[in-house]
Amino acid sequence: MKTIILGTAGHIDHGKTSLIKAVTGIDTDRLKEEKIRGITIELGFASMVLPNGQHLGIVDVPGHEKFVKNMVAGATGIDIVALVIAADEGVMPQTKEHMEICTLLNIEHGLIVLSKTDLVEREWLELVTEDIKEFTRGTFLNNSPIIPVSSSSGQGLPEFIQSLEELSAKIPLRPQSSLFRLPIDRVFSMKGFGTVITGTITSGQVQVGDTIMIYPIQTISKVRGIQVHNQSVNEAVAGMRTAINFQGLEKSAVNRGEVISRPGALKPTYMLDVSFHFLSSNEKSIKNRTRVRLHTGTSEVMGNLILLENDELLPGATALVQIRLDSPIAGVKDDRFVVRSYSPVRTVGGGRILNPIPKKHKRFKPKIINGLKRIFSDTPKEIILYHAEESGYAGVLISDLLLMTNMNEKGLHQIFQALLSKKELILSDKENQVFIAGKTFEKLKREAAEHLKKYHRIHPLKPGMPKEELKSKFPSLLGSKLFNQMLYQMGKKDLIFQEEESVRLASHTVALAEDQASVREKLLDVYQKSGLTPPYFKELGKTFDIDSKRAKDILILLVNEGELIKIKEDMFFHAAAVNRLESRLVDFLKFRGEITTPQFKDMTGVSRKYVIPLIEYFDSKNVTIRVGDIRKLRVGSRR
Repeated sequence: MKTIILGTAGHIDHGKTSLIKAVTGIDTDRLKEEKIRGITIELGFASMVLPNGQHLGIVDVPGHEKFVKNMVAGATGIDIVALVIAADEGVMPQTKEHMEICTLLNIEHGLIVLSKTDLVEREWLELVTEDIKEFTRGTFLNNSPIIPVSSSSGQGLPEFIQSLEELSAKIPLRPQSSLFRLPIDRVFSMKGFGTVITGTITSGQVQVGDTIMIYPIQTISKVRGIQVHNQSVNEAVAGMRTAINFQGLEKSAVNRGEVISRPGALKPTYMLDVSFHFLSSNEKSIKNRTRVRLHTGTSEVMGNLILLENDELLPGATALVQIRLDSPIAGVKDDRFVVRSYSPVRTVGGGRILNPIPKKHKRFKPKIINGLKRIFSDTPKEIILYHAEESGYAGVLISDLLLMTNMNEKGLHQIFQALLSKKELILSDKENQVFIAGKTFEKLKREAAEHLKKYHRIHPLKPGMPKEELKSKFPSLLGSKLFNQMLYQMGKKDLIFQEEESVRLASHTVALAEDQASVREKLLDVYQKSGLTPPYFKELGKTFDIDSKRAKDILILLVNEGELIKIKEDMFFHAAAVNRLESRLVDFLKFRGEITTPQFKDMTGVSRKYVIPLIEYFDSKNVTIRVGDIRKLRVGSRR
């Protein structure tokens, strides 16, 4: 059985509450003040079963202009609207405003109830009916049934119920969604139950025992009990008017306008990218940065309209807008919203959310405007690719894409698999499910190749570029996982070679120029002859009168070739001399078991400035281990 919500709309005192009471027996005015004043102030709720067995959840909204914000909250999730117009008054200001709100919220099904027919003559009834037809022409209620009703006498109620049956048959099944959301429209406490929250589930489902989170405050609780149509149930699904009570949740900690969902499913934001329609009923244009009241779901939040394409918007126009809010909300793409003016308060426009978690935009930027137009009209595949491209090297989370596409998980994963197989998307972080655009990954590889090429040109004698230095050339948003994946893919295609902590282009080879080759031979000869008493690096420049940077590069080249060993900064030894010393040291330790620094000095026959670096070098290479003031042969030494 489908889940259907019927909502009322219309001017104050036009008989909305009386109509609901007449067909259900439930008085939705529950507040003492409502009883005294005879008007609906807060949302009222009821339910009924149609003759065909179809259940209807009913939301009765206030008609007074002061409580339109409550009406907007109640209109969230409505499938069928009953626009109630009193026969003795006809179309009134709140009739028009409620009609505009229903249109902005994209309600598509409804009927008109011409109430209080017992108070007027037939001729007047015919005139009002014609007036209503003119009022609804071109709207979603065009050609909808107009049912004369008297709640006091019961006239027209059977026809009203029959029309509801016919309309119910036209309501499509709600699309399946993995995202559970319930905008809160009422919070109260019940003895023996604790805090109870009510609302209409807009998507997904919830079960007793589920862990939930309340957004945007991000409070976690557990579902203790669920009621639908005053009956306890174990599960409630999209479209149901639902009451839920929670374990250990204080009433003061929850407010209307907040949203219940799963932990981590939604993302609070202070900004929304939207398609905004400025109603033609407005008398003058609206300017950039106008202060407004945003209504979405059951929330009302103050904010500013940032017109991205215009300095002002004329009545009847639609434009791309970023709404910057004073307080965070948690929305999803395609959520409908209503905008009301700051003062005096009236409905001025509304539309649908394009991106519920955008970045802050600058105005009049063609790239941003064209991107939002893509979101407005493109296929889900193109929208996914757009967000992936916009996220750059940081990538986009699949959990964010669920919000930015408003797709269910199954459908989203099907598109993802197709994009991954074509390499239009790249999984950059498997653990956290982060994706980047294939174009971005190709750009990353091209930029890495350019950085390596430049490095090789500046340092022709170095075999490769340190990996950390290469990574530092990219924005900090580039994570280590993506960087390593890039190196792996480039290595797999033989574009680069990795050697421990460095990387080089496959085409790069160290080739000495004729004068460099001459310097190489001279340096090698000096170190070979000096044995265990080599010159310090700074002394070489004076000896050979060569550029210190070029000499250093050649020394590092000799180290990489295995000809020299770097003991510490500016101190190099010929490899053969160090290897011979190591053999003597190991033989000594095998025979004696330990060696002191003076004994090692006697063995080398060199001054302390060489002795200490050499013995510490053997420590660092795990040949020896220091124990107090002596060295011993390290267990497992290669000797």
